[in-house]
Amino acid sequence: MVGGVTKNCTKVAATLYGNVLDSDIHQVSSPSVAEMEKILENTFRNINIGLANEMAVLCNKMGINVWEVIDAAATKPYGFMPFYPGPGLGGHCIPIDPWYLTWKAREYNYHTKLIETAGEINNEMPDYVVRRIMEILNEDGKALNGSNILVLGVAYKKDIDDYRESPVLPILEKLDIAGANWTVADPYVKKFKYKGDIKTPVESVTEDMLLNADLVFIATNHSDFNYDEIQTKTKVIFDSRNVFQNSSSDLQSNIYSL
Repeated sequence: MVGGVTKNCTKVAATLYGNVLDSDIHQVSSPSVAEMEKILENTFRNINIGLANEMAVLCNKMGINVWEVIDAAATKPYGFMPFYPGPGLGGHCIPIDPWYLTWKAREYNYHTKLIETAGEINNEMPDYVVRRIMEILNEDGKALNGSNILVLGVAYKKDIDDYRESPVLPILEKLDIAGANWTVADPYVKKFKYKGDIKTPVESVTEDMLLNADLVFIATNHSDFNYDEIQTKTKVIFDSRNVFQNSSSDLQSNIYSL
């Protein structure tokens, strides 16, 4: 996506990128259009993920599997694009660009109600996650205070080492406030900054870690995790990424979905 201050600027930039990228170069009339296109793209995803997250909360209250609902809706050949819920939004684009747009809109005396509502829903997901962890432990007669929580993944999405704006960070902080003992495992993130300190995640999940955890929370669905071992060696699993959707029914009793 290229938009220059002048037509010649656009042409030069498009030629440059066309020589180094194996992709189409779309030219627009100005830098403002190019910037707004990117913000629209990220805001579109933010809003639709917000809808998926709100559906997840509602489906949990109604005893309905939200993942099955979304998969069923995705069979429609037109008019529906599947987006999926999760523990919150991360990265340097989707959680940030919509709020920048709402701030900019105020300069033009406009209130972006839909965008802000979606952002609020997504920002509330870490609170929802911790409440669900508390409820799941309570079913087994345990309090969150003093429980051992093994958190799988701190990166904001699978198979990367980027934890910028990761929703796992506020989840860890809320677990701290509740008095839980948490351990983070992530094969991709070697170190992460948490409340001014540098933390080092566990790279490999051991059998002892699984057996000692009161609950395993799957925050990031990295491919490197041994989910078969996690499922058989763990007391309780809270799966926020639907990695166990195809697990056999006789092993599902210890798995809680988002």
